[in-house]
Amino acid sequence: MTARIDDWSSVERVLCVRLDNMGDVLMTTPAIRALKESRPGRHVCLLASRSGAFLAPYLSDVDAVLSYDAAWVKNGSSGNEQDWGAIASLRRGSYDAAVIFTVFSQSALPAAVMCHLAGIPRVLAHARENPYRLLNPWVKDTEPESGIRHEVQRQLDLVAAVGACCGDARLRFSTRAADRASLRRRLREQGVDGRAGGIVVHCGATAESRRYAAEGFAQALALLRDAGRTLFLTGSQAERTLTEFVADKAGPGLRLCNLAGCLTLGELACLIEDAHLLISNNTGPVHIAAAVQTPVVDLYALTNPQHTPWMVEQRVLSCDMPCKYCYRSVCPQGHNACLNGVAPEAVAQAAYDLLEDKACIH
Repeated sequence: MTARIDDWSSVERVLCVRLDNMGDVLMTTPAIRALKESRPGRHVCLLASRSGAFLAPYLSDVDAVLSYDAAWVKNGSSGNEQDWGAIASLRRGSYDAAVIFTVFSQSALPAAVMCHLAGIPRVLAHARENPYRLLNPWVKDTEPESGIRHEVQRQLDLVAAVGACCGDARLRFSTRAADRASLRRRLREQGVDGRAGGIVVHCGATAESRRYAAEGFAQALALLRDAGRTLFLTGSQAERTLTEFVADKAGPGLRLCNLAGCLTLGELACLIEDAHLLISNNTGPVHIAAAVQTPVVDLYALTNPQHTPWMVEQRVLSCDMPCKYCYRSVCPQGHNACLNGVAPEAVAQAAYDLLEDKACIH
């Protein structure tokens, strides 16, 4: 007897589609875990962008990862050949079902067409317009008209439509002993004891609208000289000039270690996990901190409301502005005032508050 198309109790092989950024994949890990735990032995494959696919070794609820840069998502997608190649890979996967995870401003239907062409019989996603046979079941998207949920909650609600739930809704990133060992070797080379924790400071972000001013970071760090902890500056190699500027402007009397461009993703996660605190713009490291339960001071640009740190000790700092929730990568007003209106003193005080809370707990 053939199982009903809306019955997922027998589904053994699930494709999870999350094609945007690394942080978005991390915010989807509770929903992926819910799918994994809903049936013993269920196989979960993640279809992710090249950025998201870097997480593959650290996602304990994912059995396999496919990398694909889709033309309908902002990335470096290169043309039709890789689209046909992705469909062929999905067909070879013989998936019983697929779940397409999107923010409310994205359409799930292009990915649904791919799944349809790949012969996947059950496809779950949010959609506003009637998808007809492309989705089964179709979860009607009510955002933003009926309010905006946190991104994690949005995806948990989606998989709940097919009976998938989990007891632990925290983000997940599984750090590795090998990465911690290589991190400590790297720190010893710089004369730093990697076991002593410290404060990780991430000054960059992919979107210009989500970057707190370098001068503000420098002033905030100068106010942390009494914290008695090493400040680890992190970022990509392209952000090395930024971190050098912040370190120079922060002035003397600080224990600074500039690691921008030096760390692998696994090493960065271990550094954050071992730290007492993360201070960061709202970008990937914030979601890593949430996953490894390191308190975070999040300089949160009000470009959109649904990506705040999830289930972790936090201080979220922003400045309310009439132009908030613009959903832009570059500030339309040219001033980033929702971020730069935050005083460096407020950043430092938030850090001291969280450090005091951590000391009380431990």
